[in-house]
Amino acid sequence: MNDEAPRLIVIVGFMGSGKTTIARQLARLLECQSIDLDELISERERRGPREIIEQSGEAEFRRIEGETLRHVLNEQSGDHTTRVIALGGGAWTIKTNRDLIGRLDGVTVWLDAPFETCWQRIEAQVATRPLASSREKAAILYQQRRTLYELARIHVPLLGTETAPEAASTIESALA
Repeated sequence: MNDEAPRLIVIVGFMGSGKTTIARQLARLLECQSIDLDELISERERRGPREIIEQSGEAEFRRIEGETLRHVLNEQSGDHTTRVIALGGGAWTIKTNRDLIGRLDGVTVWLDAPFETCWQRIEAQVATRPLASSREKAAILYQQRRTLYELARIHVPLLGTETAPEAASTIESALA
């Protein structure tokens, strides 16, 4: 791992854009740790985002998400290890989360996948995506979030046909 590489790389984008898979592949390329925020929430809370939203509401999920992100970033600030963090689709839309990442000079990468690609992936996992229970709801959310995703430092347009290694390689080049 190059000493000049950023210590914190945060992958943002809509649900189904490939954040988790591409973050893992990027971490392999950079020989560093990959963290999936939703998976970490599931481990810490002993229930997944869907269960938290259905049982306690989206506001409670966002609170837990923000707390978990703060925990991860506090760990990050104490060492010089590079980490790639895949955020959940809505985490980047919360200003306090963006501010936390910005204070640590994290490099944010927006995976801009076409809605159709995201929807196909969401549809395959609709039971785990309570905020996208229909195509119409997902399309509205996709459009609403785009302006916030645009705030990311690096924009990676995807066609939906790239492999995870190809997308990770594109990000690695953009980081150089």
